[in-house]
Amino acid sequence: MHTLVVSLLAAEEQVPEAEDVKAGWLAFGIFLLLVLAVVVLCFSLVKQLRKAQAAKDAGVYGDQPAGQAGAPGAAGSEESEGPAGSTGSTGSGGPDRG
Repeated sequence: MHTLVVSLLAAEEQVPEAEDVKAGWLAFGIFLLLVLAVVVLCFSLVKQLRKAQAAKDAGVYGDQPAGQAGAPGAAGSEESEGPAGSTGSTGSGGPDRG
């Protein structure tokens, strides 16, 4: 037990001064690589989001292609298809309660 205390006291005396400690070029290089990785990931995310939006607009995911006539919510369509597949509107904006 006595040797453990002596070795801990000896290790405590070998602490460098605050002005002697620097981060160094290796840490700076690692930091720059991490920044570069984040930038690359951001560009990749934007590219994938654009591809997904283009596929959605083309109707790949099973919905109507954007800009197609007769699509729900498209300009010029007077009646929209309801949740049960019926066309028309109840006028109240909610489900029929009658």
